[in-house]
Amino acid sequence: MDPVIAPPPAASVEADVARALAEDLGSGDVTAALLPDTGDCARLLCKEEAVVCGRPWFDACHRALDPDVRIDWHVAEGDRVAAGTVLAELSGRARALVSAERASLNFIQTLSGTATATRDYVDAVRGTGARILDTRKTLPGLRLAQKYAVRVGGGVNHRIGLFDAVMLKENHVRVAGSVTTAIAAARAQQPSLPLIVEVETLEQLREALAAGCDRILIDDFDAQTRREAVRIAAAAGAARVPLEVSGGVDLEGVRAIAADGVDCISIGALTKHVRAIDLSLKLGPPGRTG
Repeated sequence: MDPVIAPPPAASVEADVARALAEDLGSGDVTAALLPDTGDCARLLCKEEAVVCGRPWFDACHRALDPDVRIDWHVAEGDRVAAGTVLAELSGRARALVSAERASLNFIQTLSGTATATRDYVDAVRGTGARILDTRKTLPGLRLAQKYAVRVGGGVNHRIGLFDAVMLKENHVRVAGSVTTAIAAARAQQPSLPLIVEVETLEQLREALAAGCDRILIDDFDAQTRREAVRIAAAAGAARVPLEVSGGVDLEGVRAIAADGVDCISIGALTKHVRAIDLSLKLGPPGRTG
């Protein structure tokens, strides 16, 4: 993984982990209490090809229950691994290993799922110049974690929330009366924030280009209209406003969209339609099936 891709602050990771352990452990792990509280070891096994993501959360789960646990990772965050790869080996107290198992797997299998899906889209558009963006369609409470996973997969984060960019959509334009009026109001109220404008027609596209903004979202344009939008934006001058496509994007069709010359493609499915990667934590030394 590129070293500039930093995870969320440690306090955020620890808060995620504290919530997950609290809902799982409740008043205590009554099944783990049946085990002798002695030393044991475990292996984290990936059962399918995947992009690994979520090590900070996995580690934090186990260290929250056993500060002395040893975790030896054999892969880096962002590595694509084959099915059957042992990602890490752990040694620590048996009860803690078992109690932390599900929460730690929930984090790493979910975040690896997001990173893997993102990498697939990034690979599909490689060489076109288009960037793959995420959206705010994230799992409640895990936005920073999932957006980190998108970065690990090679994607780019859209706005984090409703506070770090102005995004004028259909309803905002309708209330304002026009794209031009909406842009003027946004610039007056939030002059320092990035301004993204969604347009529904080529006429609105021309209006947004004339009024000025930082990115234009061409939502649900068909292929012919999309290519015309690229032509219009290019004709506006050297400092062309980037065009973003959103809506109706899937892995099979994303390459064709990128080849039309758009700059960004935002995909809600990266974080909304999450298919967790199949991982397991096996207690005992290699060769043991338990």
